[in-house]
Amino acid sequence: MQAKQAKVLVVEDEVSIRKFIAVNLHRNNFLVLEARDGETALRMAQNVPPDVIVLDIMLPGIDGFEVCMQLRRFLPHVVIIMLTARGEDMDKIMGLELGADDYMVKPFNPLELVARIRAHLRKIQYDPPQKKNCLQFQKLLLDLDGQRFYKNGQIIDLTPTEFAIMKILMNKPYKAFSRHEILNCIWGENYFGDPKTVDVHIRRIREKLEDNPSNPQWIETVWGLGYRLKGEGDYA
Repeated sequence: MQAKQAKVLVVEDEVSIRKFIAVNLHRNNFLVLEARDGETALRMAQNVPPDVIVLDIMLPGIDGFEVCMQLRRFLPHVVIIMLTARGEDMDKIMGLELGADDYMVKPFNPLELVARIRAHLRKIQYDPPQKKNCLQFQKLLLDLDGQRFYKNGQIIDLTPTEFAIMKILMNKPYKAFSRHEILNCIWGENYFGDPKTVDVHIRRIREKLEDNPSNPQWIETVWGLGYRLKGEGDYA
């Protein structure tokens, strides 16, 4: 049985860059959709939901930040990779804060973009069906088949990267994971991103999970190392 082609929506107003990305994705067996502005991208994403969105920040009309924020409202589980200008660190942080899963700095090697997309798609693939394919820790439940996360029976929408981080933490509660370990588990050992991006994703998870994000009860910071999942009310 032939594997389903993953759909990638490329949102870039510069025709030469957009076509360059599209051609390389086509060569690597992706089904590619193209949009030159944010309004078109939002319409296309609603009509034909993609698996991955490659989203430039500088767009005519509404910018990539606004597009990212709106996409997260109706496509919480789509992978969003933002394209930023070289050296614009605040753009990277802002994109991650608004719900992007990853970023690429222009100019970039198209093969690296392909590798990033494949890594993200691997992490959201369903595990083989089992009678009960879930991770549970106290009031938290991670449904691996349905890619859903629950607290006290209430669903909490996570981005694919946030879901992957919770899967790592819930697989081994109380274990302290370094930022590099989390990056390697999600994107592979050849990922050259900034470990500080993990902090941004953790902060977003805490805003959704914790009753008081400034005093987290579930995800504990291990100073000088990274993070661990502890039980609500536990102080170990």
